[in-house]
Amino acid sequence: MTEEESVKRKVSQVEGDINEAENMRNGGVNKGAWTAEEDQKLAEVIAIHGAKRWKSIAAKAGLNRCGKSCRLRWLNYLRPNIKRGNISDQEEDLILRLHKLLGNRWSLIAGRLPGRTDNEIKNYWNSHLSKKLNLQSEKESDILKRKVCKRKVDTGSREEETSQECENSTNLEYDVDNLFDFSNEGPDLEWMSKFL
Repeated sequence: MTEEESVKRKVSQVEGDINEAENMRNGGVNKGAWTAEEDQKLAEVIAIHGAKRWKSIAAKAGLNRCGKSCRLRWLNYLRPNIKRGNISDQEEDLILRLHKLLGNRWSLIAGRLPGRTDNEIKNYWNSHLSKKLNLQSEKESDILKRKVCKRKVDTGSREEETSQECENSTNLEYDVDNLFDFSNEGPDLEWMSKFL
């Protein structure tokens, strides 16, 4: 890069900072829900200039939005290869299995579900699947508790105390490994070894 190009780049960065400062003085950037018109403007500018230099894309589109907001809107909602709609049962099962293996590594999980974004998977996990797992684990712990209490009562020792202990005991631990059985997966999960 020549010295002249370097100077031009610095000047454009300073101009962008000045524009951003003016926006902040004039009421700040637009926050809240995106309109269809804003989506269309952003998509048009990205089609012309590409998905890079988000600060300048926001200015070129004439949007009163920050660069980060434009980038997230494009990556999570407007990209043409994003799969829209409900998550299927197969996708849900895969999310559960991958979360068991990888934990909260949403981008790695999203990489195995074509067209789904890490943000969408994270939101689906937090709003649906984690609650579903909690309910399932509560049901299984209740079943375990009943079996343990029944066994104690069947032995005939301290019948009155045992039934009271069974009603009050909620300290049973739950084994997450019993939720999913990966024994029949075989070599299909070889790709996972590089992440673990």
